[in-house]
Amino acid sequence: MTASKNKWFLTTIQIGLLAWSGTALAVDKVYVANERSDTVSVLDAVSFKALASVPVGKMPHNVQVSPDGKLVWVTNNGERGQAADASAHKDMANGDHDAMGKPGAVWAIDTVTNAVVAKVAVGMHPAHVVVSPDGRFAYVTNGGDDTVSVIDTSAQRLVATIPVGKFPHGLRFNPDGKQVWVANLKGGTVSVIDTASQKEVGQVPAGRGPAQVGFTPDGRFAFVSLSEENAVAVIDTATPKVIRKVAVGTVPIQLYATPDSRMLLVANQGTRKKPGKTVSMIDLESFKVVKTVVTGAGAHAWSSIVMAGMPM
Repeated sequence: MTASKNKWFLTTIQIGLLAWSGTALAVDKVYVANERSDTVSVLDAVSFKALASVPVGKMPHNVQVSPDGKLVWVTNNGERGQAADASAHKDMANGDHDAMGKPGAVWAIDTVTNAVVAKVAVGMHPAHVVVSPDGRFAYVTNGGDDTVSVIDTSAQRLVATIPVGKFPHGLRFNPDGKQVWVANLKGGTVSVIDTASQKEVGQVPAGRGPAQVGFTPDGRFAFVSLSEENAVAVIDTATPKVIRKVAVGTVPIQLYATPDSRMLLVANQGTRKKPGKTVSMIDLESFKVVKTVVTGAGAHAWSSIVMAGMPM
């Protein structure tokens, strides 16, 4: 990697690790979920200056832009006026990622007006949301009742509720869009959902504290961040079984493979008392950490679209 590319890469990582909760990019805007202030920040994607602050429901945790860039979906715990359990979303490393007492919701923000245009009730304590490649459905993990909600994005209504493992958290589509893989934080497994039948078709034992999943673009490998093992599990998707584990930083959370399937980047969040400040770079030929990038405190997430455009 050249010096100029290395500088660009470091800047991208630092910008991408803006939020404890999650970020997403929509053409010329970046959307950041602010879990402590019940808002979504809208930033200019070039200057990163604040454009707007959108009030949403309680404790918004994750955002996802629709493929057409028209809507931003954000998970939260319902209307702000409702009583909330302040301990609902604590440090995953300490095992107190407890459920809210009432069902949560997913709200949709119009990217032109920055106005909330839809509110869809889902399950207990929703965490992450992903939108299908064709934009038809949004899938939401509900940690409080061990389910995944499926939303028809056009009708803006719930169409299916899928039982999965214990306390589902991060989830992603596999490269061909035919499956959704779900990290079950307290179940030690990854659930595999068939998108045609909208049913769980299997669970892969992964390890302690699965927080998020990822894939190489070629679909050969899946990855699971193990927040209670400080490691990443590598899954052969053809089997599917864990074939090895790679030690990384403290409490790894989000992870993405580069477009050429050669490198995996892992954000190490750390604990509340000792926040992590690194991103581990794993070479996917040797399955070894070949570089550790220093970031801000509490490295958690970045935009997958920013990563997709990263030159290496």
